[in-house]
Amino acid sequence: MIRYLLKRLLWLIPVILVVSSITFFLMHNAPGGPWDRDPSARQVDAITQQRLNEYYGLDKPLWRQYMAYIIGDFKKDGSFDCGLVCGDLGPSYRQRGRTIQEILFESPAGKNFFYSRFGFSLRLALIALGMSVLIGIPVGIISALKRNSWIDYLSLFVVTSGISIPNFVVALFLIIIFASWLHWVSIVPQSWDQVDVWILPSIVLGFNTMATTARMTRASMLDILNMDYVRTARAKGVPERLVIFRHMVRNALIPVVTILGPALAGLVVGSFIIETIFSFPGMGRAYVTAIGQRDYSMIMGTTLIYAIMVALANMSVDFVYVFLDPRIRLTD
Repeated sequence: MIRYLLKRLLWLIPVILVVSSITFFLMHNAPGGPWDRDPSARQVDAITQQRLNEYYGLDKPLWRQYMAYIIGDFKKDGSFDCGLVCGDLGPSYRQRGRTIQEILFESPAGKNFFYSRFGFSLRLALIALGMSVLIGIPVGIISALKRNSWIDYLSLFVVTSGISIPNFVVALFLIIIFASWLHWVSIVPQSWDQVDVWILPSIVLGFNTMATTARMTRASMLDILNMDYVRTARAKGVPERLVIFRHMVRNALIPVVTILGPALAGLVVGSFIIETIFSFPGMGRAYVTAIGQRDYSMIMGTTLIYAIMVALANMSVDFVYVFLDPRIRLTD
């Protein structure tokens, strides 16, 4: 298992190189630059822009800028400034004097890590995933056991709605109903320390994942209902509760786990729309702002973090398989 883990971790290197290469050259080919307020208006004069380009190394050829970001480059004083290989995501061009690590991972004074931008996004994704699992799996199980009943039809309606309706549309409807009409929650919360302000963003973010989980669980349970080992267990007089939870649910969760690992990364990655709608102080909102401002280092850093999270989530699924099905072994 250790060899398998090391092998999968080594595969992160080509993944990072490919993602960083595509992101780097695409964003440099986009119109505008980090010193532009918008494509048609200059924020700084030409001389200041030239000096900023020299200071940040943006006057060098693209291949050298890329190598400087990944490996590092020598400064004018002769010192070597290490790049991504040393864990340096680079300086922010807009929030000058701050690095990407400080912006994304540094929390306010007196607060813990979960109050950083990355911590906020991670907390929101974990809450959304928890709600998706706690609701989606039971709904899928009950829907399969009550097949062709009104419970099944109702759950299928909710599941289909969750898969079909975009999350930003759900967000707008919930804001209108619960914030504008009922006044149960605040549209722009004063503090994110309150529990109730997390409810709407978590529901909106996890609604699609909940629907997908419920649909996958229902389909897996229906496949297992007519399996020989299930009929054998019932013929032996095993109580129905044990048949369901010991023989059916455990095997039905294997395909469900396949989507839950990438779903967590997907919730973090896809949260930028929800963060923008709810003015959420997370990493996704900083990512969207960086794209509009052409903050190259912020775009590169957040994209690489998202790519690593997706890769690690996919790898974690393989290890969960082992605990669900003892027949599965991780080999090289």
